Amino acid sequence: MLTGLEAAFFYLFAFILVGSAFMVIAARNPVHSVLFLILAFFNAAGLFLLSGAEFLALILLVVYVGAVLVLFLFVVMMLDVDFAEMKRGVLEYAPAGALVGIILLGELIVVLGGYTFTPELAKSIARPIPSLAQRSNTGALGDILYTDYLFYFEVAGLLLLVAMVGAIVLTLRHKQAVKRQSIIAQVARNPKTAVKLHDVKTGEGVS
Repeated sequence: MLTGLEAAFFYLFAFILVGSAFMVIAARNPVHSVLFLILAFFNAAGLFLLSGAEFLALILLVVYVGAVLVLFLFVVMMLDVDFAEMKRGVLEYAPAGALVGIILLGELIVVLGGYTFTPELAKSIARPIPSLAQRSNTGALGDILYTDYLFYFEVAGLLLLVAMVGAIVLTLRHKQAVKRQSIIAQVARNPKTAVKLHDVKTGEGVS
């Protein structure tokens, strides 16, 4: 149960989160939408802190706000995109969007209904969650991640590395008029290709 002060902060964070999330889709300026999204993430991090999930709160602030959203904000500000032109014809996709929304709403109703009618499912977890007095949330998550799921964690890191290298290779474009350093050509040089001898006659220069 939440205390009076915790309940006040919960309703404050929740109210600002819902309002900022609505403004993300209602704002006409895309820069304002990004700023409202940052505000929504800050309030979501506050809700995570109230729930005792400080690791998720820090990840939300460091990764999404500190990296992804700031990068997206700079991209939106630097690119001269006509968003009014992009929004034309958006009503054509309204039926498909409404169908997806109805499906998601049905899934949420099923999940919330299952939790309401069978609350004992939350007690049937395989590993007990340690209390904050014994172990912090971040420490408990690290214990499970680097013991039981170490192999899957390393595989996920390897896949992300391959995806990053693949994206760089696919989007890299070399301009023909720009001289670039070729490490392979430098390593493969030999005296025949590196040195060129000229027989200069006396009184004549090298053209």
